[in-house]
Amino acid sequence: MPGEITLHAKLNRTVFQTLPTTQKVYLLLDVRAAAAAAVHAPLNAGFVLDRSGSMAGDKIQHVRDAVKLILRRLQPQDRVSLVLFDDKVDLLAPNQPLVDTAALQALVDAIVERGGTTMAKGMRKGLEELRRGQAPTRVSRMILLTDGETYGDEEECRQLARECGQAGIPISAFGLGDEWNADLLDAIAQYSGGQSDHLAAPEQVIIEFQHTLQAMQGTVATNASLILRLVSDVTPAAAWRIVPQINKLDARAISDRDVQLYLGDLETGAGQSILLELIVQPKPEGTYRIAQAEVTYDLPGAGLMGERVRADVVLALAENPARVSPPDPDLMNLIEKVSVFKLQTRALTEAQAGNLGLATQQLRTAATRLLSLGETELADAAAQEIANLEQQGQLSAGGTKKLQYGTRKLTQRLDELA
Repeated sequence: MPGEITLHAKLNRTVFQTLPTTQKVYLLLDVRAAAAAAVHAPLNAGFVLDRSGSMAGDKIQHVRDAVKLILRRLQPQDRVSLVLFDDKVDLLAPNQPLVDTAALQALVDAIVERGGTTMAKGMRKGLEELRRGQAPTRVSRMILLTDGETYGDEEECRQLARECGQAGIPISAFGLGDEWNADLLDAIAQYSGGQSDHLAAPEQVIIEFQHTLQAMQGTVATNASLILRLVSDVTPAAAWRIVPQINKLDARAISDRDVQLYLGDLETGAGQSILLELIVQPKPEGTYRIAQAEVTYDLPGAGLMGERVRADVVLALAENPARVSPPDPDLMNLIEKVSVFKLQTRALTEAQAGNLGLATQQLRTAATRLLSLGETELADAAAQEIANLEQQGQLSAGGTKKLQYGTRKLTQRLDELA
């Protein structure tokens, strides 16, 4: 069924200058699900929710309200499971079709906080239940929420995320408040083909759970994977997923000859974009195919598996400087946003290592560039963290997460990439 998924490749120039040395070329790959291809497939939603003692008060109440709203908006053909974790795991509702919504909501109303936080137990039980509801014609996803650091099981959480990715079950991982491990939740999302996000206030839970449901309902393709095959004299220097959020790709995704990336689900009218830095060996004037990109995917609404779409990457070189095209302005804007994200990431790393002077310098540069992009709120957050470094010698937990998750969303809504 051609046309459900489109794949476009664009370099940062239409025509490059021939050089006697290697040169860096930027490649943007845009993978998008056509709006006209939307066929609503039944859902298989698994909630894995932190119920530890720190969730008391507004946090647990907003989680209850959010889950009940999602239950009301699911359809009879959908399936759902509810898993709670503290230092133990509680299967509140095994994977089941949505037949008795009122009974499920009553179970949710009875959720109370208790105990500590051992997230791997919840993830393992959640994965077991989701597997029970899996089918080629269903869209599966784990919705994971925590407000604290898990104890001693971080590597097990990462391994479970890998298992979710292998099973075709992306994880939407949410950290509520400020006292949770951002590196861990980011890894869980990346390994599973999902996304992670920071919920600064309990009121955001219901908003993000609704966004997750809408994404599942709008899913056109599942189990999407990208492979970029490069010719022998072109090598990848770095690769970033930049839409829907900026994240550097795991080094294991990149080799000398190809880049392989699990994309997960693709929603109607939305896409994922990958930015790559390629090193090209010297070549004479001419036009060359330097790579081929291929995306494979399943179509749960149509019951089809292993569909694919390809695109060639063509490099044009000219000896005459007058023929060299200017840089593509949209792509250069993306590169600038990725650079800002890299700056704040390095700043936070230097601060954790105790290199406060270097961290402050990098945050100042990031703040200036955020202002030039019109991101005044994030620039103010960077300025506040500079003050924290200078006055207290450390960053704040809330400010750190605001910068981390705010700068990664600089490219979130780039409809012009279509």
